[in-house]
Amino acid sequence: MNRKRLLIFAILILTALSGYGQNDAGQVITLTLEDVIKLAREKSTAAFRAQTNREYGYWQYRTFRSNYNPQLVLSGTLPSFTLGYTPTQQEDGSYRMKKVNRDISNVRLGIVQSVGLTGGEITFGSSIQRNQYFSDIEFGMDPVSIEIRQPLFSYNDLRWAKKIEPLRYEESVKYYAQDLEQISITATRLFFDLMLAQVDFTMAQNNLANNDTIYKIAEGRYNLGNIAENDLLQLELNVMNSRQALAQARLDLQTSRLRLRSFIGFTENQNIELVLPDDIPDFEVDLETALTQARKNRSDAVAFKRRTLEAQSAVARAKGQTGFEANLVGGFGLSSSALHFSDLYSTEQAPMAFARLGLTLPILDWGRSQSRIKTAEANQKLTEYAVAQDEVTFNEEIITQVQTFTMLKSQVDISRVAAEIGQRSYDISKNRFLIGKISITDLNDSLEKKDSSRRRYIQSLREFWEAYFNLRALTLYDFERKEVLVQN
Repeated sequence: MNRKRLLIFAILILTALSGYGQNDAGQVITLTLEDVIKLAREKSTAAFRAQTNREYGYWQYRTFRSNYNPQLVLSGTLPSFTLGYTPTQQEDGSYRMKKVNRDISNVRLGIVQSVGLTGGEITFGSSIQRNQYFSDIEFGMDPVSIEIRQPLFSYNDLRWAKKIEPLRYEESVKYYAQDLEQISITATRLFFDLMLAQVDFTMAQNNLANNDTIYKIAEGRYNLGNIAENDLLQLELNVMNSRQALAQARLDLQTSRLRLRSFIGFTENQNIELVLPDDIPDFEVDLETALTQARKNRSDAVAFKRRTLEAQSAVARAKGQTGFEANLVGGFGLSSSALHFSDLYSTEQAPMAFARLGLTLPILDWGRSQSRIKTAEANQKLTEYAVAQDEVTFNEEIITQVQTFTMLKSQVDISRVAAEIGQRSYDISKNRFLIGKISITDLNDSLEKKDSSRRRYIQSLREFWEAYFNLRALTLYDFERKEVLVQN
């Protein structure tokens, strides 16, 4: 008996320690599943991270767009000093080495426009030069000039970026919607972690109260000789087990509440109580609609196109970087010169033009260019195979999720009825035990079935709601309201 008393004393201490600080908690806040998801999507760290990723994608797209807008550029050299022998052109066109003491400064203001179709660049600008040779100073000016720079037969980065970057931005927009739905899924899991802990704690309290009452009644019946000592000891063990279960349930409840509170952004010690989300939405999910919406809304569908284009771009880059280069540069405009800066605009403007074609032709590269091209082409094939397989997996995932959702929806009703039957069966068994119609073994079996059926019902609700939000995340479509979840 001493060992049994020590065990009871230890359980009482554990119960007291587990309940320590319970009265110090803040105000009780009742939350529904909808409340928890709303808070998580607004205040959680995951929500802030998703918003930051969305902003990053937006500014990355803005950077891409700016490459196609005209740029106003101010450039110059202030100054460029040279002292030494330099080839100097003579009046007859020949060059002679002369010692030169020269100071050249220039400023140019131009509008630069990239040409996405050809990969070239057009500059419309104006420039002023100041040349000083020893003590002689001369000013030059190109008041109006147009310059064209056009690479030939090379990789056109602007053209490929115009195909790929809009897809990348569209992908980031849709990925943000997927991030929000993933937050909903995580919030649902944490919600039901706490809900199950809350239900376990309530059941543990009720079981302790019931077992304690039954034990006290059994003590009176034992004193009258109506039950055996073994049955009384079994009921006493039930009381001790119930106290231990209550202590563990209280600890699980506190841990689950802390995790949920941290995730949804509660900084204070609020005591959260949850409302069981047993109001199941009544709608049907059409498989074809799910597949159509997933292909239209998911970032994965856009990523399939982007990955294919990136592989094609890599092949084009390898073919355009074989070592052969041809660059055409040309321009025309007006030009003038004067000994004084104030005379630049009054002197006669002479036409100015130039053109040049630069070539680079590799003679021997030991197959390096060919290897790069073949590597890029092999990578393109691998990407195409991977995308084709990912598209199959994509469709299978949607089909499986729709079937799972439909099955879990029907299971909720079954488990609800089973929980109600389990509760009624236990109530009947308890009353029959109190009048001596069944044994303690039958009562314990009824208690275990009642608790397990109640937990299975909560678990079925959990699986249903997780499947519900998984379906939303996989299709980015709200079947209940018939709304697309992607916001441009």
